[in-house]
Amino acid sequence: MTDDSTDTEPNAHPTSAARECESRTARLRTTHADAETVAAALRPDNTDSMAMRIEGDTLVTRISRGTTGGLQSTVDDTVVNLTVADAIVETTQTHIL
Repeated sequence: MTDDSTDTEPNAHPTSAARECESRTARLRTTHADAETVAAALRPDNTDSMAMRIEGDTLVTRISRGTTGGLQSTVDDTVVNLTVADAIVETTQTHIL
């Protein structure tokens, strides 16, 4: 896995009523030798708070959660899953092809 970054996009200036339904968002952009296969490996674990799209060799994952702690946990889990899926794809391409 190469060229990965994380952008956080907190809501700006929420009112007290909006704070209860406010969400935290992160966008992960990761580049892979086979982004489609990596995305397919992760899709079974995706929740309603996650969306993925493929842009060439880049997998863009958007995660929204209601709390910063929840966002951090989901991002951490997703990064681990991305790392494992990417390593498996690279290993199979190296040893099978």
